[in-house]
Amino acid sequence: MQLSSEKIGDLTAGRAPDGVATLLLVRAACDGGATRAEVVRDLAPLFAHKLSPAEWRQAADAASSDLLSLGLVTEKRGRLKATEAGAEQSAAFLGQSAVDHEWSTLRDTMLIAKALGIAGEPTARLKSLTRPEALSAIIVQQAYGLPLKKNEAPARLRARLAMVALERAFGNTIKSGFGSGASLPSKPGRALAGQLSLHPREFPTDAKLIAELAAEQIGAPRADLEQLRLAVLKRLGSQALEMRRPVSSSHAPSKRATVAPPSALPAAANDARPPIRPDMAQFAAAVHAAARTCADGWPGNRKAFISNVWTAVRQRAPHWSLSEIEFKCMLAEAHRSGEIVLANADLKDKKNIKELESSAILYKNTVWHFVRVED
Repeated sequence: MQLSSEKIGDLTAGRAPDGVATLLLVRAACDGGATRAEVVRDLAPLFAHKLSPAEWRQAADAASSDLLSLGLVTEKRGRLKATEAGAEQSAAFLGQSAVDHEWSTLRDTMLIAKALGIAGEPTARLKSLTRPEALSAIIVQQAYGLPLKKNEAPARLRARLAMVALERAFGNTIKSGFGSGASLPSKPGRALAGQLSLHPREFPTDAKLIAELAAEQIGAPRADLEQLRLAVLKRLGSQALEMRRPVSSSHAPSKRATVAPPSALPAAANDARPPIRPDMAQFAAAVHAAARTCADGWPGNRKAFISNVWTAVRQRAPHWSLSEIEFKCMLAEAHRSGEIVLANADLKDKKNIKELESSAILYKNTVWHFVRVED
């Protein structure tokens, strides 16, 4: 996920404010303006990961002076307030008609929206960003290159994430299959989507899955609203520092304050190719070869338990680094596309109950247990 591609400030338009000054202007344009101390306090979380407290105060002082010289703010009795021109510029930056809101409201809606690249939405619609599930969903949608859909149900987003995970399992050589992913029941779909995590695992609920993926992608230590919000705003602060105009020697920061370009979030999972993953033809060939070694039955009706095929494929192709849930979902996709034929078992037969249970693939209204072998 990238931040908005729009620059913070315009360094080419004569004496327009730079990135840091633009954020200070937004704070000064809030209802009632802000003292210099309030500016330092309220914007400090955006820069604390890059600047020491002393460096941040120095940068804020330089940016405040810049805004005053440009006529975008006035200062009276120690309080900074945006002029008419400053208010207009601040509103344009946020994609709004006006920014005369309290700082907490503006920060948690408009500024978050700006950082996520969805500025310009009506204030009423931006209020959804104050809910952790809505913020998590937007972060995840952007991180994995999914179309942005506001208020998307967790189950639908989980289904789309499962499709991303399936595409990744095939080395991103397929762009269709389960479609929306809705064909997968919730538990296997969630298990498959959980493979996208930095620490692949099963999650108890769709909401937990989405929240944890969002925290990983934005670099938040926890998946709660406060930490997600702070991580998003830090990205905005990093972008502002990268676009900072060189200042005079009286305000020059120390070498420690020199900021490298903000690191991008990990590439979307359906765009970043794993080192080695099979395409459909390679996968189907490996499954057929493995199934022949462990099939039972008579010619024309030989079948191999999926669990045994999985063991054989894992031993023959360890470089694929497939998990069992990925393998089973890939099997279902190969069956859907006609590359492999799966079959179900007579569940009245209790003789091989352990192999039946470990082989089961639930897909739509069917449970598959075998891979058919063509001799």
